[in-house]
Amino acid sequence: MSSLTTAAGIPVADNQNSLSAGPRGPLLMQDFHLIEKLAHFNRERIPERVVHAKGAGAYGVFRVTRDVTPFTKAAFLSAVGKETEVFLRFSTVGGEKGSADADRDPRGFAVKFYTEEGNYDLVGNNTPVFFVRDPLKFPDFIHTQKRNPATNLKDPTAVWDFFSLSPETMHQLTILFSDRGTPRGYRHMDGFSSHTFSWINAAGERVWVKYHFKTRQGIENFTAGQAARVAGIDPDHATRDLFAAIGDGDFPAWTVSVQIMPELEAERYAINPFDLTKVWPHADYPLIEIGELVLNRNPENYFAEVEQSAFSPANVVPGISFSPDKMLQGRLFAYADAHRYRLGANHGHLPVNRPHATEARTYQRDGAMRFDGNGGGRPNYEPNSFGGPAQDPGKAEPPLRVSGDADRYDHRAGNDDYAQAGALFRLIGAEAQDRLMDNIAGSLGKAPAFIQQRQLRHFLAADPAYGAGVAKRLGVEVEAGVAAG
Repeated sequence: MSSLTTAAGIPVADNQNSLSAGPRGPLLMQDFHLIEKLAHFNRERIPERVVHAKGAGAYGVFRVTRDVTPFTKAAFLSAVGKETEVFLRFSTVGGEKGSADADRDPRGFAVKFYTEEGNYDLVGNNTPVFFVRDPLKFPDFIHTQKRNPATNLKDPTAVWDFFSLSPETMHQLTILFSDRGTPRGYRHMDGFSSHTFSWINAAGERVWVKYHFKTRQGIENFTAGQAARVAGIDPDHATRDLFAAIGDGDFPAWTVSVQIMPELEAERYAINPFDLTKVWPHADYPLIEIGELVLNRNPENYFAEVEQSAFSPANVVPGISFSPDKMLQGRLFAYADAHRYRLGANHGHLPVNRPHATEARTYQRDGAMRFDGNGGGRPNYEPNSFGGPAQDPGKAEPPLRVSGDADRYDHRAGNDDYAQAGALFRLIGAEAQDRLMDNIAGSLGKAPAFIQQRQLRHFLAADPAYGAGVAKRLGVEVEAGVAAG
């Protein structure tokens, strides 16, 4: 049996009794082992994520099933059959670390591909759209999903006040209050990039892409009543289900597909293809299967590998890049900065975050938790004359066409926030419509009457039956003259 030591490697002679002045006397400050244990215990919890606080994760593999080299030069997509290690973190979005897995909420679906050209992070959700299209509104939206600053309770008034004043939320809130707002588990839901990204091929040609991960386990959802019961019986049910399935060898899998839009078509397409509140109709841009993702290994330590996992959409590899999606542009900064705050400037050195199929070569030095030799005596600047890593012009992207005057453009002007929400309402069928409207009325009914009226106008604009059905469940009539926007 090995000897217990302190963090400095000093052997511990007694781990049962504190050092005291006599059997009943006060403790001594010189008991460094006691001080270290208590001090470390006080610091075991790092700040939780503001969003996506509670999650589960696993390792697996992505395998290419289709030749996509005409569209991208990304090395991990370069050949049919090629495999890349991945880590996937699922999460709820609005709840705290101790919230229930069954809560009505979008679900995070973040994939880290450990490619030979560095880590590629595809940070998505289980929904193809989001509530807002401008990152300036993101903190305001999230504040409405969190606790009231006075009562410290969830606040339906804040939720529906924001929704009713922000009609761009209509598409996502229709998804949220449908059956898809309460997935039965992480294995039984789809994932989406939601954002539009770009692929660039070896000739420097760009196309726009959206990713879709279709579960092979089948879509399964809870009703509102089932979700409430499961939340009370086993608030960690989805976390437990994922870990147990992988542990039993029942490896969950997803079919990975993309939608592809030629670069110049974006300028004349009927909708803004970079609007995060909109989907690309499959009739115009059908799904193209490109691979499969299988999760086959559980983490050995939740804190080290799931809680400390850090994803940022800014982490792309050659052949994959960004788009003018405003929400994506905001997240390119916000995600990495969140991890610098939570985990420190050197979070990329943690085993779950560092590259697995290559190595990082930077001139970054110092900062807390630097444990890799800090570059030794090598130069910490570039260019230098001593053989340090240098820029590679061959990895440059082709120019991205932009135009227009710098201004704060109104993202609401001329935007149809109702058509796709109404189309989704009609698509889901009568029984699912009833559950959707029941769920909305159960929540909206807790908001003041004037907010109910304002929100009802949005439902009516999406589909008359949508608005009438919610109004009936609320026991109210829509008042004339209430603006919808």
